[in-house]
Amino acid sequence: MDRERKRNVGNKYIILLVCTMAFMGCKEDKKEDTLENIAAIEIPEKNIEFGFNLDDFIVKRDTIKSGDSFGEILDRNHVGYPKIFNIAEQTKDSFDIRKLQIGKPYTLLCAKDSLETPKCFIYQPNVEEYVVINFEDSIHAYTNRKPIKYIQKTATGIINSNISQTLEAQGLSQRLAYKMADEIYAWTIDFRRLQKGDRFKVIYTDKYIDDTIYAGVQDVKAAYFEHNNEPFYAFEFVTDSVKGVKDYFSEEAKNLRRAFLKAPVKFSRISSRYNLKRRIAHYGFRVKAHRGTDFAAPNGTPIMATANGTVTKSSYTSGNGKYVKIRHNATYETQYLHMSRRNVKVGQFVKQGDIIGFVGSTGSSSGNHVCYRFWKNGVQVDPFKQKLPEAKGISDSLKVRYLEFIKPIKKQLDAIDFLEDVFEDQKPIEPTIKQNTNAISFNN
Repeated sequence: MDRERKRNVGNKYIILLVCTMAFMGCKEDKKEDTLENIAAIEIPEKNIEFGFNLDDFIVKRDTIKSGDSFGEILDRNHVGYPKIFNIAEQTKDSFDIRKLQIGKPYTLLCAKDSLETPKCFIYQPNVEEYVVINFEDSIHAYTNRKPIKYIQKTATGIINSNISQTLEAQGLSQRLAYKMADEIYAWTIDFRRLQKGDRFKVIYTDKYIDDTIYAGVQDVKAAYFEHNNEPFYAFEFVTDSVKGVKDYFSEEAKNLRRAFLKAPVKFSRISSRYNLKRRIAHYGFRVKAHRGTDFAAPNGTPIMATANGTVTKSSYTSGNGKYVKIRHNATYETQYLHMSRRNVKVGQFVKQGDIIGFVGSTGSSSGNHVCYRFWKNGVQVDPFKQKLPEAKGISDSLKVRYLEFIKPIKKQLDAIDFLEDVFEDQKPIEPTIKQNTNAISFNN
């Protein structure tokens, strides 16, 4: 009987222990389930743009139309003219509201009330910059930039017909074609006479705004072009850190460029050459010397300084229209006529490739173009018939540093594999793009 009682007591303890363990297990399961539920709760991301949480406003986006002004935009959005005048007066030192350009986007951040009253006006003069005119609490204005990301990439290609088609077939930016043909190798390789089978490698940087908006090729760090089985290396190197001057040099530190670009505009055509006996329709077909070279391009096309120099004139005359003149050294000057808008001031130092104005048809002009004039020792000459000087080389003091600088870059360039040298039925070459995701930098 005692033995039976002990057995029953023992069984009760076992049952109690099992129940306790099961209960604790359930609690643990509930705890884990609760943690999983907490982890599964997604915290919504804030809709941030221009430094504002857009979810806090009614957002109205539009572009500046013909006849629009800052006052008219605010007036049709229920802001009275006394307040508009007050806003303009208090922000005039930060931003001139008369500078709104047709076609540029703007954003109104409005209150979530029945009138949708504007609290902030944001204007975007370009894809990077934006101007904020805030009048929600206190009136103030400021200019800022969207976050920019740079991603270093590598690409290769084999020429089947020309450099542009090779890049296009790979989905690569035509800016690479321009950089190689008109900047890096302009004086080394004739890109109009490339051979089938010529090939290249390039290390370059792509630019993105707000992480997603592609803004094109920022720069080319290094390139290798094999033309007629002859190799041509090019490495970007800063020769003047104060003025930000940089050039492309070979592996032996020889400058690959001349002192002047061949043209002041990209992807243009020559509509009229330097001709001292030209008959001009605009002047009744009478003989009138044309001492410039006309490059036809759409209105608003950027005009570049063809060499480093200092702006000596940025003005207007009835014949030249809006124009800019640059002195490059004691020998050479250049002039750029018929601009729609000038972008530099007298006394300003400009680097080769800097945008000094935009193509137009001001002054004595029959269409959109830039008349490019070239002076040598005070006399206007044809730049295409001049033996132009090479760009400034690397000083002896910098040469040692340059050769050390390019060692790892050349090693990286040499390690890039070419695309297969196969041309099947003249089909476009498949893209090969390698991204170095470790080479990402941010700049606000």
